[in-house]
Amino acid sequence: MQVSRDDLAALLQIQQIDLEIMRQTKQLEELPQREAILATRQKRESIEAKRAQVEGLQREARKKITRITDEDASLAKKETGVQAAIEAAHGDFRNAEARTKELAGIAKRRATLAADHDAAADELAKIDGLAAQIARALDELDAQERSLVESFQREGGSLKNTIAQMQAQRAAAAASCSPEVLDLYDRAAARSGGVAVGRLDGNRCGTCRAVIEGGRLIDLKAQAPLGTCPACKRLLIIA
Repeated sequence: MQVSRDDLAALLQIQQIDLEIMRQTKQLEELPQREAILATRQKRESIEAKRAQVEGLQREARKKITRITDEDASLAKKETGVQAAIEAAHGDFRNAEARTKELAGIAKRRATLAADHDAAADELAKIDGLAAQIARALDELDAQERSLVESFQREGGSLKNTIAQMQAQRAAAAASCSPEVLDLYDRAAARSGGVAVGRLDGNRCGTCRAVIEGGRLIDLKAQAPLGTCPACKRLLIIA
């Protein structure tokens, strides 16, 4: 194919830019902060689920303490009333005896409630301690994620700026190339997924290294200065 030296130079420049854009884009996609941020967020989800469970335990423990406290308050009020009734018995020994037994029952129940209250309070303290640990873990994860995001934005932003600059350079180089040649390059690049232009190296494609023999080599050289490798379909610059 008859093309100018300027077109050949533009093709090589475009390819060099495209390969560097691909390299920088891959580096951007493979920044380690991406995986680290994802792992941090997944870990947070797991800890958030545990926090929800612990909060449920806290609510139940507090309800239990409230029930115990309410019952004890009710018994204390009843105890005061029974004591007053005993004092008002005035020699009614049978009534006083019954009231005394009732008073003893109340005292026994209140003692049980006091033990239950202490046990429930101890359990709530343990749960609160676990909740505090979870809160600290979430705070640490938040700080870790902020640091990772800042690092990703810093490195990723630098890479994006570099890619944008190279894309501008590519556009300028493409503008200096004939549309027909540029279309051939773009199609070859789409097929190859990378290097689209090589050089004929003797009787071999300088890119795929396939041997080009006989009539095919003669036909290819006849296309100078730009042909197509019959094996990999890349563009070949023929000196």
